Amino acid sequence: MILKASERGHAANLARHLMNARDNEHVALHELRGFVADDLEGALKEADAISRGTRCKNFLFSLSLSPPEHEPVSVEVFETAIEQIEQRLGLPNHPRAIVFHEKEGRRHAHAVWSRIDPVALKAINLPHYKRKLNDIARELYLEHGWDMPNGFKEGRSRDPLTFTLAEWQRAKRTGRDPKQLKATVQACWNGSDSKAALKASLRENGFLLAQGDRRGFVLVDLRGEVHSLSRLSGIKSKQLADRLGDPTALPTVEDQKAWLASRMTERLQKHIRALEDRHAKKGLVLEQHRRDLVARHRRARTALKVVQTDRWAQEERKRAARLPRGIKGIWSWITGRLKEVRLRNAHEIAQTERRDRDEREALIADQLKERRKLQTLVQSKRARQEKERSALDRDLSAYLALDAEARRDAERRGPSLDRPSRPVPGRRRGYRSQDQGPNGPDHEI
Repeated sequence: MILKASERGHAANLARHLMNARDNEHVALHELRGFVADDLEGALKEADAISRGTRCKNFLFSLSLSPPEHEPVSVEVFETAIEQIEQRLGLPNHPRAIVFHEKEGRRHAHAVWSRIDPVALKAINLPHYKRKLNDIARELYLEHGWDMPNGFKEGRSRDPLTFTLAEWQRAKRTGRDPKQLKATVQACWNGSDSKAALKASLRENGFLLAQGDRRGFVLVDLRGEVHSLSRLSGIKSKQLADRLGDPTALPTVEDQKAWLASRMTERLQKHIRALEDRHAKKGLVLEQHRRDLVARHRRARTALKVVQTDRWAQEERKRAARLPRGIKGIWSWITGRLKEVRLRNAHEIAQTERRDRDEREALIADQLKERRKLQTLVQSKRARQEKERSALDRDLSAYLALDAEARRDAERRGPSLDRPSRPVPGRRRGYRSQDQGPNGPDHEI
């Protein structure tokens, strides 16, 4: 189970993020402990108000718990892990909230604690919490027999295809798979041994090398989006500089965008729009299916909640009827019978809570299984579209590398941009275009 945490403030923003039902298919407030409010925003605002009596700015400790993608994980496993974490970090009995999210057939949890001790009015220090969370995560993988990521097996080793939120958002804008994007750039880096070879390999896959503002080396794709070369390749800036030299020797981002604009004719833009429109239309059917499925699942959960609420009220009336009143109540208290009835009611309440939870968990497990089947189709569609998009980028790159006369001939013939690209006859890796560019007649792409 991957554990990611941070000390933070901004209680209202965090509450809105955790209860966001737009980006998550299902959101459930599972627990509020130690708060007066019965909603998450009110609870976290309570923590904010208490923190005003201290000088602590990051008065919340926010934790996300993400189990392996294809492992069915029960609520009890999440609860046990959260209890273990709060004991290990020194947050027992602190006000706490737990929220469950479901998306794309996966369920993960968020836990938020107030760091403020309400009695002593001081923030609990959490030294080395990242190292402690890594130890707990490794223990959870071993305890449950889950397939452990390489980062836990080999210490500093980590998945080179992981991506940040900013990278995911940028890839989403361009319709690219962020992991595939990283894999492509890393393959270009690993398959080249010089600056010229890397530029040629990147160009063939639809990327132009440029100098960035603060990031040193960046990539400009054929749609004008800018990407950090260091982040996508997983290579540190010093290693990039050793192979690529001074970044100021490269064209700027604006120069590369202007060069692209000068060559990206209406015909080429039409090919790009046609592919994007075709992908969008193919995705509409699955997206509508997903929305219908989510709506049906929500109705089923609401119906189960109504049934359980009505049943609970009926059973509660039966339990209340067992309690003797008046003189009989006094006598039953003297004889000890009242205690027996209360113990019986408490035992039934525990059984009822377990029964209702098992029913909810069984329903959610079935729905997650159904949702994962749909997600398999979605991932297959994304993989096909990524291949088509990569093939189009390679064809566009080959076309843009032609000189002006060859491009005019290709325009007359009609470029076959929907087929996988083939090497351009007579072109060598690291070819220099003779067209006028931002750095003179030998502008390199």
